[in-house]
Amino acid sequence: MVYYPVFLSVVFVVRNQAAQLDGILRNASQQISTYVSDYELIIVDNASEDESVSVLKTLTDQEGLPNLQVYALTKEVSSDVMAWVGLENALGDFVAVIDPLIDDITFLPQMLDKAVNGVDVVFANNKQKPLQSPAYRVAFKVFHSIYKSFKGIHLATEAPSYRVLSKRVINFILQHPQPSVTYRYLPATGGFARINMQYSATPIISGGTKKLGESIDRGMRLLVSTTQIPMRLVTSLSLMGAATNLLYSMYVVGVGIFKSDVAPGWISLSLQQSGMFFLISLVLLVLGEYILHMASLSNEGPLYHVGQEFTSARMTRKEKLNIETVSPSSIGTNNPSEYKGSAL
Repeated sequence: MVYYPVFLSVVFVVRNQAAQLDGILRNASQQISTYVSDYELIIVDNASEDESVSVLKTLTDQEGLPNLQVYALTKEVSSDVMAWVGLENALGDFVAVIDPLIDDITFLPQMLDKAVNGVDVVFANNKQKPLQSPAYRVAFKVFHSIYKSFKGIHLATEAPSYRVLSKRVINFILQHPQPSVTYRYLPATGGFARINMQYSATPIISGGTKKLGESIDRGMRLLVSTTQIPMRLVTSLSLMGAATNLLYSMYVVGVGIFKSDVAPGWISLSLQQSGMFFLISLVLLVLGEYILHMASLSNEGPLYHVGQEFTSARMTRKEKLNIETVSPSSIGTNNPSEYKGSAL
């Protein structure tokens, strides 16, 4: 295996995985240490309701694993916000984001190889997907088709969540007002050198099929916060409604001028009312989503709050600095050469 003289940060997004954390992190530490000169494992716990935090505390003690950084959130957030918590606290030259129950960490060296050789963004797509409910699959296709028509990118295939980013990509995302949202799509549209890779591995996810309800809110927030096209749709529908009302008014005036035996126009009135209410409903739907999004930005406060933060008692990058200290009594007052120090 190729050895890379880089500092790699690996962000793990986890929730309620107490039984699996020890094995996942020990395996990751063992693998990653064999192909990079320095690394850190950043674990973002998404307000777990089991014993995950206790397990992580044990893993960071003197007898535990080295190079762990743990951030335990106080409330459950979306996977994108979770990933961003780790990304903005990462110190590495390159940062990988992994969902340990879905993504295969053994594929990471191949992704890192591309990154080290000049690719700023490396995406990896697993051909094998977790189980999904039929409703989820239909909504998934519809959402991504709409998003692709708006932004020109299919998020699931062109910007999957398993990725390796260079530090300069992260610094660029930090300049945006909503970096946790921007992080989801910008690496695929920001003009960076990128590559999409594919692999096949069976996910070890537990807990049943993916549900539709869990993704609706995230999808709507992403849609209205990353493109202006929905608002353009609002203005277009409003213009269409105004034009239709104007034409209908001209029609009514024409009928009144040129026809003397005008029957009660209940059909035309019904069609006009139903058409107008349909357009108004669409306008209110999209506008309502924007209002909800703006309200969430102004009223909810921070997207996340780190309730607990702790670090491994052992950090290999500090252990590599082998500083030899010498007591003052053994140092001659007129012989500076007796100071001994070396850094490996």
